[in-house]
Order: sequence, then C-alpha cells, then structure tokens
Amino acid sequence: MVNENVKIGITGQSGFMGKHLANYLLLQENISLVPFDKSYFENENDLNQFVKSCDSIVHLAAMNRHEDPQVIYDTNVDLTKKLIAACESQGVTPDMLFSSSTQEAADNHYGRSKKEGGRLLEEWGQKVGARVVNMVIPNVFGPFGRPYYNSVVATFCHQLTHGEAPNIINDGNLKLVYINELIDDMYQLLTSDKNGKVMIAHRHEILVSELAEKLIDYKASYLDNGKFPMLDTPLDLALFNTYRCYIDHDHYPVSFTKHTDDRGSFVEIVRANTSGQFSFSTTKPGITRGNHFHTRKAERFAVIKGKAKISLRKTGTDEVIDYIIDGDNPAYVDMPIWYTHNITNIGEEELITLFWINEPYNQEDADTYFVNV
Repeated sequence: MVNENVKIGITGQSGFMGKHLANYLLLQENISLVPFDKSYFENENDLNQFVKSCDSIVHLAAMNRHEDPQVIYDTNVDLTKKLIAACESQGVTPDMLFSSSTQEAADNHYGRSKKEGGRLLEEWGQKVGARVVNMVIPNVFGPFGRPYYNSVVATFCHQLTHGEAPNIINDGNLKLVYINELIDDMYQLLTSDKNGKVMIAHRHEILVSELAEKLIDYKASYLDNGKFPMLDTPLDLALFNTYRCYIDHDHYPVSFTKHTDDRGSFVEIVRANTSGQFSFSTTKPGITRGNHFHTRKAERFAVIKGKAKISLRKTGTDEVIDYIIDGDNPAYVDMPIWYTHNITNIGEEELITLFWINEPYNQEDADTYFVNV
C-alpha cells in the first residue's frame, strides 16, 4: 500500500503504457519514480540497483510484435526471469504488478509468454512472501501509441492524419480500455493490498468498422474543416483526443476566414457539434499566461488582437514548439492533451485571446496541472 514517499519503478517506462503511468505517478506527491532504462536488462549491476531501489515494481516491459513469433515468447519470458533473478540476488521482495493480457487465453506466442510470465512471478511471490498482482489487460488505446504496433486505434489515427485510408481486415468487436482508465486502475492496485490475478475490465465496445467510421468523421469535420465533432460520451472524447495527437504540429496555426467590408470585419472562431465554454483574456505586453496541461480537455486558443507566441511542450520532453500569431491575421492553435502550453504577448499593444474548451461528461476531479513550458 502506498503511504509516504514510496519508490516505484516501471520496466518499459519508455513504452506506451510506461510513459503514461510515469506521467501520472509524477503528479502524485507521495511517490518517487525510480528511473529505468531498457538497457538495464542487459546490465546485471544496473538491474540489481534498480530492484534494490524500489518498494514496488510495475513490470510492463515486453515485445508485442516480431516477424518470428518465437522471439516474442523467448524475449518476454527472459525479461521476467531476469527481473526475478535480480530480486533474488539482492534479497529484495518489492510489490510486483505485472501486465498480462487477455491474449493469454489465445493460442499465440505473445499470449503464452504473458501467461508464463504471470506464472513465474506468482510462483516467486509465493516463495518469498511478496505481493504479486497479475493484471489481465484488454485492448488498450490512447495518445502516443505506436501505429502498427500498440493498437488498431493508433494505426487508424496515424493513417487518417497522414493521407492514408484505414484497411479493415476483420470487422470484429473490439473490447477496449482507454489508457487513462487503465492507469487509474493501476494506481488503485498500487495503493491497495490486492494480490493475485486481476481482470482489468474493458470500458468500451465497438466494431472495427464503427471505429473507422468515427475516425473518418473526425478527419472530415475536424482536420479538414476545423469543426469539433460530437464529444458527448467518454469513448467519443477518448477517441478524439487520441486522434488529435497524431496530427503533425505544422498543421497549426490555422488561419480563420476573415470577412471585411465598410463596417469592419467578421471572423467565425469555432464550429462544433458538441458543448463547450467560451472565454477571453486580455494580456499586457511581456506577460505570459498558462504553463499548464490537461489530460482530457479539448481547448482552442484564438488570437484576435495583438501579437502572441503560443508555446507547447510534451510532458516528459524538452522540445518546445512555438507558434507566432498576429491578430491582424486571426488564427488558432488547438492544445493537445499532455502538452504543457502557454501564451505570451510579444507585441506592444494589448493582446486579446478567445478560448474555447470542451469537457462533455461530468468529472469532479481537476484536469489542469501547472508546469512551466
């Protein structure tokens, strides 16, 4: 159970699930994240030091795909054996959360490797008295997943933001869990006394053809025309936020159509098939607003007067993306989730910015985390 300053390590920290879990744990005041690099599995001393430093280990490291299925099985089982060997050599018994898969019931090498990894860890836990939670996880999707590797959602999103068309090979029924939902489950397990096998519940079901249809609509309405689609269910918002993260950054800023006549000018800021909140700010020269990120909200910054620099930085990275916008040519930038963002008045006059933000289903917990760009 997590109390004060518990040290948690994540094997596979640089992977899809590992990055999301690491980002989440870094937001928790009572947790210290122990660094991990995949090279540790090839360096006995590094792996030994890692396991000695951890109160809990979330074992996510695994190979999902390879042209030789036997390599998948051998690699995944070997990773688990090395982790157990390191714990035994150092005489440590950290809590262990293992990411298995619903594919462990299927007759394939990946599924069998997960089933064997879970068995080995449970056997070790019983022998040394360590808490081992074997998480059987359904299909996971979410932002930053690798296309053609992590999920069909990642593949379709990548294709539809890069001029390709989804190819439906088998129109089966997908049972899905969104990465935010899975990470919340993992945290609840880390902070509990649960032991043994745990079936992670899927939250959503959708046919592959229905998934493709939704994402094709996102391309037509949002990417091609800047119009927000219907986002009135948790699945809709999760899919939309996932889709947005595959759009190249050079898509922004997007210029508005400006209608001008003798009376002045008219600019349409947002079209949406969903609910949202509008607001505006005035910013004095040299002042910066923001320096925070969101994990689920869709947000648009529209500069209508003055000169602004909008800066984005993906959490966990150092690269900063800057957009310069002048109100004489109104334009917008939409904020992807997990990107810290701010806006700075770099002109000599007052800056006026319009904001539109969407959060369609009831959430009582906060979704704004302050970190400097």
